[in-house]
Order: sequence, then structure tokens, then C-alpha cells
Amino acid sequence: MTIAALAFYLFAITTIAGGLFTVISRNPVHSVLWLILAFLSSAGLFVLLGAEFVAMLLIIVYVGAVAVLFLFVVMMLDVDFAELKAEMAKYMPLALLIGVILLMQLGMAFGAWTEADQAQALRGAVTPTETHNTAALGALIYDRYFLIFQLAGLILLVAMIGAIVLTLRHRQDVKRQDIFEQLYRDPAKAMELKDVKPGQGL
Repeated sequence: MTIAALAFYLFAITTIAGGLFTVISRNPVHSVLWLILAFLSSAGLFVLLGAEFVAMLLIIVYVGAVAVLFLFVVMMLDVDFAELKAEMAKYMPLALLIGVILLMQLGMAFGAWTEADQAQALRGAVTPTETHNTAALGALIYDRYFLIFQLAGLILLVAMIGAIVLTLRHRQDVKRQDIFEQLYRDPAKAMELKDVKPGQGL
């Protein structure tokens, strides 16, 4: 067995184990830590496939941001997980039914899957180039699909603004800062002098 095959089996086993223990762990903090392990192992699989850019994105975005955010939220919020799991137990039969249906669909798809006749020839026709895959991906995104990439970013921006607008609530009992009122105030009226006589208060 080569080192690459050994690394593949190691990363694959840790990915499956991390995903499994993420679901079955009783402590939510441990679940997030197992999820981080699954992300790191998946990044190792991407490195073995030659997709270093996707592996770094997985580590930076998912492990460095999303999983750490999950960890902080779980540790800071006082959530009664026993009550939450008791509520989830009521929907367990429906969840098991959906899981069985999904497994049946996957089995049907795997049973009907056949390899194309030209698949081996197409794999052998691929010749390595001197261009790095990260550079080729960047050239593809920012050259051929530049407009689609910008439109996708615009859609995400609109979705973020829409989420802020839908969840923003102005409370009447909260004193807010008025920038325009501060900028256009009259300096002569901004300060008032009081002549306080000795021995008297304001």
C-alpha cells in the first residue's frame, strides 16, 4: 500500500467518524469539535485530489469561521439541550422514514449507475499542464465566468440586505443617534450658560 492510499484511508475514516460522532454526541461542544475534525479530514482528501484551493477554502471558511462561530454560540448560549432533545424525539419516526427513503433512492441510483464507454479514454487523454490549478481556477472565474461571478455576489449582497431589513425592529423606548441632527445643529444653541448665584443650586 502506498503512502497516498494510506493517507486516503486515514482521512476517509476520520471524516466518517467525525460526521458520525457529530450526530450522536450528547455534548454539543463535543459535536462541534467532531465537526471541525470532519472538515479538516475533508480538506486532506481535497489535497490528495490536487484541489489545494478548495482545501484551503474549507479550512479558512468552514473551520476558521463557521465551526468556530458554532462553538462560541453553543458555549455562550444557555440552551436546555435536554428539553430540546425531548422535543426532537417526537419527530424521530418521521426522520427515520425520511432516512429510509433517502437510502432507498441512493441504492436505486447506485444500482442503475453504469460507466460510459469513453470514460477510461477521456481520463487517459487528460494531460497535465504547467498552469497551477489555483491559477487556472482564478483565470476561469475572472475571465470566462466573470459576469456570472459578479451576479452571484450581487445576489448574496441583496439577500444579506434583505435579511437585515426583515429582522430590523425600531423600538420607541431606545434612544438612537441622529447624525443629521448633530451635523446641522446651531452652535449658538448647542450650549446654554447659567448664572448660578452663590449658595444656590441649579
